[in-house]
Amino acid sequence: MHACHGLMLGLGNLPLVSKAKSRSISAENFTGAKGMAGMATEGTGANAARELGVGWKVSPSVSIPAGNTISLGDIDGPGAIQHVWLTCHPKFWRSLIVRMHWDHEEAPSIEVPVGDFFCNGWCERSNVNSLPIAVNPAGGMNSYWVMPFRQHATITIENTSCEAAILYYQIDYTLTDVPADAAYLHAQWRRSHPLAYKDVHVILDGVKGQGHYIGTYLAWQSNSTGWWGEGEIKFYLDGDEEFPTICGTGTEDYFGGAWNFEQPQGEYGTYSTAFLGMHQVIKPDGLYRSQQRFGMYRWHIMDPIRFEDQLRVTIQALGWRSGGRYLPLQDDIASVAIWYQTEPHAVFPTLPSRDVLEVI
Repeated sequence: MHACHGLMLGLGNLPLVSKAKSRSISAENFTGAKGMAGMATEGTGANAARELGVGWKVSPSVSIPAGNTISLGDIDGPGAIQHVWLTCHPKFWRSLIVRMHWDHEEAPSIEVPVGDFFCNGWCERSNVNSLPIAVNPAGGMNSYWVMPFRQHATITIENTSCEAAILYYQIDYTLTDVPADAAYLHAQWRRSHPLAYKDVHVILDGVKGQGHYIGTYLAWQSNSTGWWGEGEIKFYLDGDEEFPTICGTGTEDYFGGAWNFEQPQGEYGTYSTAFLGMHQVIKPDGLYRSQQRFGMYRWHIMDPIRFEDQLRVTIQALGWRSGGRYLPLQDDIASVAIWYQTEPHAVFPTLPSRDVLEVI
């Protein structure tokens, strides 16, 4: 049974005893070693703890210099990361890049700006109340995606901004045997800024290997007046070419809403549920904030989209023009695709420069 590994947890098997070993990495225990936490003599809290000494929050966070990459975790397996918590100033949410490598692979399996990974790509705080991702006041970001590895796991953060960033973090993991059929978590970020006329936004492409797609996050800016979400999401599976196997009926439909997300009349109705949400609406302020922005997520936890060797995911941006005709939009769309697959995986497209990443 998988439950004996201390993985695949739920209320039904939570009482089962396991030989898995619990560990945690933070600025108070950089290695996660047993019995080695809270021993720091230097750190960002050293001055505040100067009268109390060791064990009194001497090192609660790290400072990441501008342009630098630091290691958050370097873990020998087998095991699985089960929870990640972190927080930092929102101005760094698009400029801090999290990367994760499994089992000594050269290319990362996860490469996403921190804010987008936690459904906050617009660098403005928005709470999220879902099963795998929770964002709580005031900017406490939590991930419960299970991330198994067999030999080794590394987690790094790159600061692409022009100033040092203070980061608080905790990575909770377990050391245990990993089931033979457990795949590796992958996540990829892309942006169309703006989307070319009559083009589609590519959420994911070039995937090679067996696995299943489990999640989409979109940070969407409308660059036109009127409704922006008539477009269909499409999943091209295992050799599909011109036409996909799975085709949605509209953007709000895919995210579990309906009829323009409009509720009450004349306003967008936000919601955040276990598996899907349209949790963020950023409105113009009559001055410099000129465009409406939205945050949406859909987790395919109960309905994973399985593929044998190939996957491509796209979404249209459609509004309305005169005569009841669709209008292809040229919006600003950033996306995170999340999936499990066997290794090796195809190398991701090169992440764009700081200026392309930036939210303005």
